[in-house]
Amino acid sequence: MLEGREHGYWVIWATFFLAFVLAVTPYPAWLVWARPEWLALVVVYWAIALPHRVGILTALSLGVLLDVLEGSVMGQNALSLGLVALLSQVLYQRMRVTSVWQQSSMVFLLVGINQLACQWVQNLQGVAASSLLFLLPAFTSALMWPAVLHVLRALRRYYEVS
Repeated sequence: MLEGREHGYWVIWATFFLAFVLAVTPYPAWLVWARPEWLALVVVYWAIALPHRVGILTALSLGVLLDVLEGSVMGQNALSLGLVALLSQVLYQRMRVTSVWQQSSMVFLLVGINQLACQWVQNLQGVAASSLLFLLPAFTSALMWPAVLHVLRALRRYYEVS
């Protein structure tokens, strides 16, 4: 019985690890502002697909790890990812029944909130962006959502993660 309950945790953690790798992969200078928020996308997916397994505490833990990995202010990404996970869990029933493009618009809003929370913390530090380019990752994340959704759904079904 216990073995069945832990079935598939490694798939979830492997996708989080891949999201961390993609989050710190170097991009060309002209593409740095448009980097999708990979970890936020993966958190949104798992919070929608398996809200009983991936939630706010998982997002907070992943956010602290991302803070350490990026060298940002401790708690900046934890705050923003926790907020994204909370909103994803509140909206997961609505998001599951909508089309992929409607989900993309919700992901745009969720990642936009993520970016706004990070921008707010950076503003408190005095290193905030002076333009609205900090919202560009929300747009690119929304464009990437259909691919992320289909890849993670295929992994979840293939490895029978429940």
